[in-house]
Amino acid sequence: MLNHKGTITLETERLFLRRFEVKDIEDAFYNWCKDEEVTKYLSWPPHSNTEVTKNIIESWINNYESLEYYNWAIELKETSRAIGSIGVVDLSNQHRRCEIGYCIGKEFWGKGIMTEALKAVISFAVEEIGIVRVQAMHNSQNVASGKVMLKAGMKYEGRLYSFHIGKDGLPYDCDMYSITSLRSR
Repeated sequence: MLNHKGTITLETERLFLRRFEVKDIEDAFYNWCKDEEVTKYLSWPPHSNTEVTKNIIESWINNYESLEYYNWAIELKETSRAIGSIGVVDLSNQHRRCEIGYCIGKEFWGKGIMTEALKAVISFAVEEIGIVRVQAMHNSQNVASGKVMLKAGMKYEGRLYSFHIGKDGLPYDCDMYSITSLRSR
């Protein structure tokens, strides 16, 4: 049985992972939501204006009422700005499994920030909630995302061919990674 706690604040050396707030709309829009490079391999298109970002963030805020909802703003301590997001995009209570999704502004790529955030979420999911399997996947062309997963201790499991339909209506392959509480990390 899982011990759901909802989206509580997690702290790392450089980050606060916390609930989104209305004040994050501008940061989210300008740091990652409108950026075509950031959203290139994601399932959603770049936001055309802050109203789109506002609607998404307000829906996330409303979902915080559920203890089974996990979605964090990644806040850089030194600036107190939201620079990305990380959350559970799929959760199975029966199988004690979750899938993590994330994105971060390109200004923050290559600095180990996403790896730091992912490690914190994995640790929280396994140690606090009781998740047995944490998994994540990425468009197979997004090699950098796979490197983040590996650096966070996840193991590459394989390629899922034509697994998702992209924004362009064409299928694309995904690479699957996981970490479990039952095997060595």
